[in-house]
Amino acid sequence: MVADIFRDATVGQLFNYFSNGTILPYPEERSDFTVPARFLPSQTPTIADESDDVQKPEPELQKSKEEVLVTETDTSREITLDENEGLGDLEAQKINDGDPYLVTWYGVDDPENPKNWSSKKRAFVGFCVTWMTFTSYVGSAIYIAAIPGIMEQFHVGLTYAELGLTLYVFAYGLGPMFLSPLQELPKLGRNTVYMCSMALFIIFQIPTFVAPNFQTILAFRFFTGFFCSPALATGGASMGDMYPVSELAMLLALWAEGVNAGPIVGPIIGGFAAQAKGWKWPFYELIWLSSFSFVFLMLCLPETYEPTILHRRARRLRKLTGNQQLTSQGERDAKEQHLGLVFKDALLKPIILATEPVVLFCNIFIGLVYAIFYLWYEAFPLVFTGIYHFNLGESGLPFLGFLVNSILGFFIYIAYLKYHFQPRMMKAMAAGKPSSPETLLELGLIASITIPLSLFWFGFTSRASIHWIVPIIGASFYLFGIFFNFQSVLIYISSAYPAYAASVLASNALFRSTAASVFPLFGRFFFQNLGLGGGSGLLAGISIVLMPVYYALIRWGHILRRRSNLSEASTEIFERKYESVPQTPVLVHELVKTAKKFAQIPLNLYSTTIVEKVFTNEYFNVAISTY
Repeated sequence: MVADIFRDATVGQLFNYFSNGTILPYPEERSDFTVPARFLPSQTPTIADESDDVQKPEPELQKSKEEVLVTETDTSREITLDENEGLGDLEAQKINDGDPYLVTWYGVDDPENPKNWSSKKRAFVGFCVTWMTFTSYVGSAIYIAAIPGIMEQFHVGLTYAELGLTLYVFAYGLGPMFLSPLQELPKLGRNTVYMCSMALFIIFQIPTFVAPNFQTILAFRFFTGFFCSPALATGGASMGDMYPVSELAMLLALWAEGVNAGPIVGPIIGGFAAQAKGWKWPFYELIWLSSFSFVFLMLCLPETYEPTILHRRARRLRKLTGNQQLTSQGERDAKEQHLGLVFKDALLKPIILATEPVVLFCNIFIGLVYAIFYLWYEAFPLVFTGIYHFNLGESGLPFLGFLVNSILGFFIYIAYLKYHFQPRMMKAMAAGKPSSPETLLELGLIASITIPLSLFWFGFTSRASIHWIVPIIGASFYLFGIFFNFQSVLIYISSAYPAYAASVLASNALFRSTAASVFPLFGRFFFQNLGLGGGSGLLAGISIVLMPVYYALIRWGHILRRRSNLSEASTEIFERKYESVPQTPVLVHELVKTAKKFAQIPLNLYSTTIVEKVFTNEYFNVAISTY
């Protein structure tokens, strides 16, 4: 496992490339590798023979009108039907049955498929992705500790000084619009973009502590936020590359702990350093942390994107066999697109989808929740420095309350999935009545109660006559609201618009980051003018007003989606797929029997993973990230 991880990481890839495959070789580069006969240039393109782990379909099934193929897609093995039946992924491609020169996995148990990695390997890679995300998020809030020193040295006001925080937050919402599409290119994949952007993230930190003026700091805070964004935007996608749908929600929740921990830990480690050594030391800490992360990830983070892995396999096979016709599906798809078209879709689709009523409300609600979270960075100094007289280092410690409830929220969420949502979905599926995606919002609505509760508690207990632990406890409850709402809303919009999942998530990321970048600019004056109680009460009131709208979305959201032109395709895909699925028992062994009736599945390629993928992800979109 260790050798494979190092070989597939960026440094290992460089060793392999410059040694011409003699160092850290892949199976195709070893002398004992047997080339499948269909890949040899002398072969006439025919259906693969029995030695290639793919069986020929029965002749009568070939002539059937309801033709079914086992298909290798970009991300998983799926089952597709003829378009007239409405069943299957519209972008699935036919493989070796009709094209022997298409390079795919060597079988469902191919060890290079990330979903087939051992549990230990996947857990380690998941830790690497979470650590990378944590490092990027630390960079936002660690700047808070440097603000007093920056104001003193460069003679700037508070609002101006806080631009260093807001530009970073805005940039990491904007960055994915430009950088994330690059990860979809098979030639690059996830790691190339991760490592190149992290290298620039480190380089652009240097001017922040050697800058001759404050304008230079602002410019490079924007660039550092921009280039740290791939880890924040697609870290969850890297997790999805490795884990099946049934486990993905739990793993995304665990990855979200890294998202939550970064802005919480930043003010703590930055505060003590700035107090002891000066305002530049938080920047030193950030560059030390990110440099360590860069070296660690260069050595230990393997590529997880399947089109990229298969692209590299096809390149090795072409070199080995001399057969230039061997290509992966990702290579073929890339020929039909150009970089300009990729960026056009990435930039325009999120903006267009933001006008959808469903997406618009979700963006507004999450934007408000996220923006209030960044207002705590303005309220905490007023309370714990101004009222309770904490010093610069101690003023970051109240954020630990958020971390405690973030961990507690994770375990509550796992229990909710295991003991409530999963049995409920199984029961609905067995009855032939799958729930709509709006059911995903129910937990978020319940958790929304903690948002005004936390704001009222914090605002009206922050006074010298009340112990400092009381407002800390009150503020910490806010994490329940932000954690559960993020899980609910982001999974909901991606499930409600499966055809545009990447675009609606990009739209939400840009909207919430923009809101969060603006609120700190007026946060201090907001609380000073309205008072801690009045300001918190106003924000709590806005949160309460949005809760009936939240309920209305749960109750009537499906109607809005049906009336939408943009969601029409997604709705039709869901309904057509569901209508084509037999309304019969959902036990795995029964699904096996049912699937065999509808598909010409070679026995040696069949596994329950295919059934799980088809009957959860493809036909029951409500289970995409929560079942």
